[in-house]
Amino acid sequence: MGTPAGRPPCGMNFCGNAFRQSRSLAAFGRSIMFSAAVVILFSFAALAQGLTTPFEPDRLKQIISSGNSEQKRDALFEIRNRRSADASALAVPALKDADAIVRATAASSVVFLPESEAAALLLSLLYDREPFVRKEAAYALGTVGSWTATERLAELLRRDKDREVRTTAAIALGMIGDIDSLGPLSDVLKKKPNDEDEMLRRAAARSLGQIAELIRTGRTRVTTPQSFLPEKFKETGDPLALKTNRISADGRPAVELLIKVLTDTRESDDTRREAAFALGAFGRPEAVPALERSIAAADPYLAETAREALLKIRAADEN
Repeated sequence: MGTPAGRPPCGMNFCGNAFRQSRSLAAFGRSIMFSAAVVILFSFAALAQGLTTPFEPDRLKQIISSGNSEQKRDALFEIRNRRSADASALAVPALKDADAIVRATAASSVVFLPESEAAALLLSLLYDREPFVRKEAAYALGTVGSWTATERLAELLRRDKDREVRTTAAIALGMIGDIDSLGPLSDVLKKKPNDEDEMLRRAAARSLGQIAELIRTGRTRVTTPQSFLPEKFKETGDPLALKTNRISADGRPAVELLIKVLTDTRESDDTRREAAFALGAFGRPEAVPALERSIAAADPYLAETAREALLKIRAADEN
């Protein structure tokens, strides 16, 4: 079952962020942009209401408990725009609402709870019968950024029957930035390219680059427990140094795969551009020849991304 008519998902504006350097394409891309525009309008209206309406927990709790679906959804928008744990706690009962729209909206409204609590609640929604709800829960987990979600999101990426759910899982893994996601994301790119999976392949390539960039710049929100790291990476107590070492070692297969994607003319220019971005983020010199050839690509966006990736790699070499 797809997104119910007239009810755009709360988190679907992710594509505007995750793929802001990509041109819109196909029906999926156009539907995402339409959903995002509607969501923005709803969000501004809810935010305006939140700024002028005093916080009334009892009123919101009553609506969540006994209001109709539209009233519940409006209340959840208000809760989300309060951006506080106290407000997010009011949305928890809506995660089990009979209406899929309400459950999906609630997913984006609990993200301000403490990380472990939010992650536990959202992980349960990844088993929801509605793909629409699973998709929203996956994106919300990416927003929360908890490494505890990595394994389940990777499983969703591998096995969910809905392509949009798998695509969102790939995006969420990139948002979290856990180095253990390199393998599942790379597996997506090992398959032969086809038009139906283009958005998924783009998401996987982009997320590989995001993980590398987050770790190399020290901006990752994820701290992988020491016990999960191979013995050879336990020599230093610096988590960033450990993860940087791992991105250099574990990233080699991903880099080789991304080079293949970049140079494969069967891939769309958009997917190749995401591969170029990712290669720049990994910063490995073996990507230079493929990136240099891509500067002459007919697609100007691909050529520019390849040029930027080369600058990143050369800057890394100088440092």
